[in-house]
Amino acid sequence: MSIENAVTEHYHHGSLLNAIETALVSAGKQISALSVTDLAPVDEFHIGGRAATENLLQQLGFTEQDHVLDVGCGLGGGARYTAHHLGCRVTGIDLTTEYVETGGQLSEWVGLQHLVALISGSALEMPFSDGCFDGGYMLHVGMNIEDKARLFAEISRVLRPGRVFGIYDIMQIRQGQPTYPVPWATSMDTSYLATVEQYRQALDAAGFDWVSVNHRRDFALKFFDELLARTNDMTGLPALGLHTLIGDSMAEKFRNMISAVREGILAPVEIVVRKPD
Repeated sequence: MSIENAVTEHYHHGSLLNAIETALVSAGKQISALSVTDLAPVDEFHIGGRAATENLLQQLGFTEQDHVLDVGCGLGGGARYTAHHLGCRVTGIDLTTEYVETGGQLSEWVGLQHLVALISGSALEMPFSDGCFDGGYMLHVGMNIEDKARLFAEISRVLRPGRVFGIYDIMQIRQGQPTYPVPWATSMDTSYLATVEQYRQALDAAGFDWVSVNHRRDFALKFFDELLARTNDMTGLPALGLHTLIGDSMAEKFRNMISAVREGILAPVEIVVRKPD
């Protein structure tokens, strides 16, 4: 089995759209009157959820006139938020066809199908012409991609000169490995954690100029503590959440990830780069 097929298999649910629809109805939501906010509990599959998305977007300066690329878009939660918040067009690409198809339906449910397009494909060989995007981002994607030099070279190819790209990934902070499974991988076979320096080397090789690096471990630890506090105050899980997406293995995967962040082995990091003019 290829690495990309193994990654797709890790994320495959089997009846994801039905599970989300059932959870929304259980939460008292009407499918005919959904908002982007209603989908937030399942839409933001990265540490910090929507707050993390907002923080990265604030640094990228996208406008209503821009066409933005979402690499590894998953269900398209970040794409929908970006399109809704800024009014711009967003195109997302992801390996997992079930995520893309489900995300397309979710975009229709919230009336954003005219701004958000999600397609199935590899970030290492994107079906886009050179210089067709005004900027882009990726949220917790690089951990599943071994060849980061090729990834960033491909991203550079499809960006217009002078445009920015934002990265929010879990990175290796010191030696050691998390206990598996974790949210992005069942085992080390599909986990390609890298250091900030390794990201720097790959981005430099693709010709990007560095804008900023922001370590987000403290933000992550606060998020985990607040999540634990909310969970302790609840009786059972909410109708809609990442458990809808991940299933019964969610608790183990998150426990392992949180432990690795608390131990200082891993941490989420933001990197913003610019393609030279």
